[in-house]
Amino acid sequence: MPADDTQTRALPPADFSLGKVEVALSPLERFEEYLRSRGMRNTEQRRLLVDAVFSHHDHFDADALMVRLPSKGAAGYVSRPTVYRTLSEFVDAGLLRKFELNGRSVYEHDYGYPQHDHMYCTQCHELIEFQSDELLRLRDSVAAKHRFSVLGHRLIVIGVCAACRSARRRSRRKQDRV
Repeated sequence: MPADDTQTRALPPADFSLGKVEVALSPLERFEEYLRSRGMRNTEQRRLLVDAVFSHHDHFDADALMVRLPSKGAAGYVSRPTVYRTLSEFVDAGLLRKFELNGRSVYEHDYGYPQHDHMYCTQCHELIEFQSDELLRLRDSVAAKHRFSVLGHRLIVIGVCAACRSARRRSRRKQDRV
């Protein structure tokens, strides 16, 4: 479990897999292109962070990322300020998306990952990804009525998941209180 207690639910691939979007460049190549366009160097620490962030898909904050990195004094160590600065660069480069959840900055892959939305359980802190064509149609319909050009959207539905609701019901049974 990540240090921030936020989890991504592993949903059955047949029903809920978001898949991937075909991209021309790897995340590292895309980031290198971004750095070159701004006259910045691609340091070893930046390359290590690209690898750490894009080696698997999850939602994370800077603290959870720091836990996955080598500790101070070890080969491949990256300082906390470098982590924060580089995460901001990843967002600017279009590699990551950043959003606020419970007062923390949470990051997720944006490059090569399809548009999707989230449900957040306030009990277990699980972050569940989903896609909805119906939601996209509604968004586009509302935008058209207002003559608004949509560039994208972000939706986080906040509530309590089925597992937490059923756990709460089980704990309130009369036989459990006796």
